[in-house]
Amino acid sequence: MPKAIEILLVEDNPADVRLTEEALKDTGIAYTLHVVGDGEEALSFLRRQGEFSAKPRPDVVLLDLNMPQKDGHEVLAEIRDDDSINKIPLVVLTVSQEDRDILKTLDLKMNYYLHKPVHPDRLHSILAMIQDLWLE
Repeated sequence: MPKAIEILLVEDNPADVRLTEEALKDTGIAYTLHVVGDGEEALSFLRRQGEFSAKPRPDVVLLDLNMPQKDGHEVLAEIRDDDSINKIPLVVLTVSQEDRDILKTLDLKMNYYLHKPVHPDRLHSILAMIQDLWLE
């Protein structure tokens, strides 16, 4: 049996957090979910700084693009420039279907792009691929 996936959800909207939690439950995949509300907290969590120093390194990051402090594009760029965390798979979650947003996240080397609300079947497929490709 595969180990539970450590997931970091970077989302500032409580309603979207609840919807993503429901989608995760419906995937049937074992996971532990950690939630932070902005880009600064996400980077601190990933780098295990301050209040996040004892937190586990996530196996995957679910990253909203539209957030306070640092937006998802800025967070993605910092993650990809940091050798200590740049190998973590990133799934961008957004309501945007704008080509410019998709192209910008592709340029920043995101791994997957999901539209909100997150559909459990699509999320299951991505998490299963991440388990197979990165965690085994």
